[in-house]
Amino acid sequence: MTKRPNILLITTDQQHFTALGTVNDKIKTPNIDRLCCEGTRFDRAYCPSPVCTPSRASIVTGLYPSHHGAWTIGVKLSEDVPTVGSVLSQAGYRTGLVGKAHFQPLAGDSLEKQPVLRDLDFWRDFHGPYYGFDHIELARNHADEAHVGQHYAAWMEDRGLTDWREYFQPLPGETSAKAPEMAKNAPYWARESRAWSLPEDLHYTPWIGERSVAFIQEAAEADQPFFLWTSFPDPHPPYTVPEPWATMYDPEDMEPGKMVAGEHELNAPHFAMTQQENPDFANWHVPHEAHGCASHLYDAEALKKDMAVYYGMMSFLDREVGRILDKLDDLNLAEDTLIVFTTDHGHFLGQHGLVAKGPFHYEDMLKVPFIVRWPGRVAAGKVSDDIQSLVDLTPTFIEAATQERPDDLQGLSQLDAWTGRGPAERKFAICENRHNPEMPHVTSYIEDRYKISVYRHGEYGEFFDLKEDPREVNNLWDAPDAAHLKTDVLTRMVQSLLQSEPMKMPRLAQA
Repeated sequence: MTKRPNILLITTDQQHFTALGTVNDKIKTPNIDRLCCEGTRFDRAYCPSPVCTPSRASIVTGLYPSHHGAWTIGVKLSEDVPTVGSVLSQAGYRTGLVGKAHFQPLAGDSLEKQPVLRDLDFWRDFHGPYYGFDHIELARNHADEAHVGQHYAAWMEDRGLTDWREYFQPLPGETSAKAPEMAKNAPYWARESRAWSLPEDLHYTPWIGERSVAFIQEAAEADQPFFLWTSFPDPHPPYTVPEPWATMYDPEDMEPGKMVAGEHELNAPHFAMTQQENPDFANWHVPHEAHGCASHLYDAEALKKDMAVYYGMMSFLDREVGRILDKLDDLNLAEDTLIVFTTDHGHFLGQHGLVAKGPFHYEDMLKVPFIVRWPGRVAAGKVSDDIQSLVDLTPTFIEAATQERPDDLQGLSQLDAWTGRGPAERKFAICENRHNPEMPHVTSYIEDRYKISVYRHGEYGEFFDLKEDPREVNNLWDAPDAAHLKTDVLTRMVQSLLQSEPMKMPRLAQA
């Protein structure tokens, strides 16, 4: 390889691995499907954490959350931690991040808190550097959430939408006339009207498409290789989107997942508690509430409506993926651009009686869509069962750009495996959930057939045979006839954790 490739990472937020047209005929994603046809789809890719900040921080550092330090949301990723952006920038790449970052919390020493979030004069002047990215254009909110601001709000205002605040949920002391009304006595994501009156062309999804295309154009004009992370905030709830996407799908065509009667009786106690009207999760909230530690009982018809909007959000952003792919074609850059499409973690749409997310390490939460396209180098139209992890993206991108394989990261370069020059790099994936420092504090180990989850406290856990029980309804943790097998898998889990320790400093002498 003589010419350095451009690298384009496209991510969604909280996308279930079946929300792709190539595997699900109920949803239309023609442009993402095109990536599948022209590249390789990996059906066994996993997130390093089912929480936004730690997973995203792992993407850019090549480290697990327990090592990069941003172990949950509300925790800042240290700006001293080396990132793929900084490495590639130093290697001569033009590096950019457009869309959602979420490396910092909504409080403390953060650029993603109020009132900084809405200091639009600041954001008009500040475009980086930021976590190694030379150029950034950020949006912090999901749908109509109140923490809208940054470059996206400035763009709306510059485009003539001076009353943009009216379309978003109000901050304390504000009013909001055009934001969707929140459903009463319902979870935070629920909206009475799932159709958002925000003009379609001023939604953050086309903004991200527009700004990504502009970044690529500028890199091409400068004849400079680029690394761009295009980061869509959808289809993360709240479930609301402008027309025609809000009603693109008929709720009656939706088939949410379901719970199998009695399946949680074998699981850790917090699983069964989700099926209670008013569960007492007090022991699990130390010091802050953990995502998903509440009742997951939810009206079936409402879930169908939410699912239809969730699919609409995906189809909307798929259109912008097409815009970006068309720009690469127009600039004759497609052949020289390595593209990865994925998400930060999964999502529940009724599976196991669960909604949204939480400390429930099922495949729905940990497994992610993962597509790699690099014409002439990565096989086209291939589907692979090789295990992948988002923690591998940084070392793989670095090797693709510099031809040097990092040896001080926890992620593994997948470049040879992607391009067919070598065997699969991974025999296992690790997923950490540190969202609450006491409970639930859980680590999962996934290999070819078996998956096991161990908690920091308690004698319970989950142990599934993914071959015989792909729906994960028969927890073998306490099964007497699986005791020896469980010991073997636990041993391999401990060995995998030891193998994943980063050795940052070379040994220079005997003593």
